[in-house]
Amino acid sequence: METQIPTFFHITEASMHDSKAMKETPYEPDSYYIFDRAYNNFKMLYKIHQIGTYFVIRAKSNLQYKPLKWKRRLPKNVLSDQTIELTGFYPKQYYPRSLRLVKYWDEKQQREFIFLTNAIHISALQVAEL
Repeated sequence: METQIPTFFHITEASMHDSKAMKETPYEPDSYYIFDRAYNNFKMLYKIHQIGTYFVIRAKSNLQYKPLKWKRRLPKNVLSDQTIELTGFYPKQYYPRSLRLVKYWDEKQQREFIFLTNAIHISALQVAEL
């Protein structure tokens, strides 16, 4: 039986930017890594993707992207489930593959969350729950 217990944690000084800790994390193929907006480091996310690892990250509000395709039938509270490509100059160079963008309405907090992931094999609701 497989358990879902964190196998790693890294504590840093408050003055250290969060995205610097991404380099310290030992990534394992077929595992999921959940990051907050401070981790929008597309160069590092692409390295994670190349290892065969999945990530879910909250998108920044100024994310520049172009929708490529989207799903029409969506479960409750999933506002959008799209395949996108990044259009910002550096993000597009650092992450040259498509990504999945999921918009989710959290009823409890009464707010929208926007997630980016390379996990295309799970449902949009699972992306939001992660």
